Amino acid sequence: MITGLTLSFFAFTSEGGGSIIDVNPGVIFWTVVTFVVLMFILKKVAWKPILSALDQRESSIRESLEKAEKAKEEAEKILLENKERLAKADEESKQLVNKSREYAESLKEQMLKESKDQAQKIVNDATLEIERQRESAFDELKSQVAEIAVQAAEKILKENLNKETQKKIADNYIKEITKN
Repeated sequence: MITGLTLSFFAFTSEGGGSIIDVNPGVIFWTVVTFVVLMFILKKVAWKPILSALDQRESSIRESLEKAEKAKEEAEKILLENKERLAKADEESKQLVNKSREYAESLKEQMLKESKDQAQKIVNDATLEIERQRESAFDELKSQVAEIAVQAAEKILKENLNKETQKKIADNYIKEITKN
């Protein structure tokens, strides 16, 4: 089933004396000449600007890539420096914390020692005070015992001895009691 359009195509090609696929040396010659002239005109007029634009584009891309590479290297360098600074700061903070702990521990030890020393001083002072009070009470007791002994001896020996002799006897008796 051939349509009218297809028939008219065959009719058109058959009228001119050949088909589209027939080789015609005149057409080939003019096609080549037109192509060469067009290439010459393009070379003179358009080729240099196109190549120049391509070269400029290539160089700008190359420069952009180089800048990007430099920026990347610089960013990596800065990142490395920041990591080193961070590690250094971390180490310094650890040292500071350790020193603070050591200082706090030594301060604690010092405060404990001072507290113990102060408590010991208080205990020693209290012991000395107690000892003084005991000696004072003992001296007072001795004095009262001597007085009581003298009074008792005086009543017993009222007639036999005088007061001085009685006092000597009482003092000797108190000294013996103190030794025990």
